[in-house]
Amino acid sequence: MNKEGLNRLFEDMQQLHVVVIGDVMLDNYRWGVIERQSPEAPVPIVSVIKRDNRLGGAANVALNCKALGAKVTLASVVGDDYEGRQLKQLAEEAGVDTALLIHSRHRPTTTKTRIIADNKHVLRLDEEVCDDLTTEEEHPFIDKVMRYLQIEKPQVVIFEDYNKGVLKENVIHRITAHCKELGIVTTVDPKFKNFLAYKNVTVFKPNLKEVREGLHIGFENVDQASLDGVHNKLQAAMQHEISFITLSEKGVYYNDGNSAILPSHHRSILDVSGAGDTVIATASIVYALTRDAKLMAEISNIAGGLVCESVGVVPVNKAQLLRECLQLLPLN
Repeated sequence: MNKEGLNRLFEDMQQLHVVVIGDVMLDNYRWGVIERQSPEAPVPIVSVIKRDNRLGGAANVALNCKALGAKVTLASVVGDDYEGRQLKQLAEEAGVDTALLIHSRHRPTTTKTRIIADNKHVLRLDEEVCDDLTTEEEHPFIDKVMRYLQIEKPQVVIFEDYNKGVLKENVIHRITAHCKELGIVTTVDPKFKNFLAYKNVTVFKPNLKEVREGLHIGFENVDQASLDGVHNKLQAAMQHEISFITLSEKGVYYNDGNSAILPSHHRSILDVSGAGDTVIATASIVYALTRDAKLMAEISNIAGGLVCESVGVVPVNKAQLLRECLQLLPLN
């Protein structure tokens, strides 16, 4: 790809319609300073100086897609509670369509509260129920999503699984099959519970830990030969098209028949929270536009590194990503 083609790709991102399906979270941040220890217990006292609420999980994936310019619809189930209403409001304020966001009386909205002092995580509080959707929740959710896909025909559907219960096996099977019938690109960021349930998807993007747990394998050397073996095992089980594995500080691996490890770029890493969300969002959009697995891996590898330079979960900056791609990619 040349410079003009890359610029055109970034312009074309605004033409895409993306649907993100999965587990959403409300990320609450309490920023402060530590100046003394508590007299009540051997713990520090954090003097809170700023509060911040952000979209997390699948909602952060949707936010990253929106930051890249796409039209985005978020599909999930949240609680019929203050946190669920706040998450919906934050999504709408960011320009994310919440037509497929369902409120449930059976579960609270997953909420994570992070205490941060001097740009370091001190404590995280999780409030959640991770049971699978009830039948009462599941069937209306599937029907609503499938009708929407049939009518709107988005170019790509992203499944963002955090093992919180929205993406139960029947939900996955029904919606992925429907996407295949409609010719919609499907990409997956999996977790352990339903790791091998995403059969026949387009792009399957686990990280190394998820691969080891999902396939029940251990391998010492993270090299191309080992990862080619992982791809073969995944494809035998799932018949997906492309394996895209994130390797933390080692970069990323892709295999679409051709394979390679792309090393990470040097960064001043402050926080890896949300990096996987940025990678799957960027990869999904780039692949839907280009059908080029190598370019998908190259650009999303840069995007994931960029957000690690900020504290807390933040979406990728599109202008900054384009500048870095122009500098780092091997353009013609």
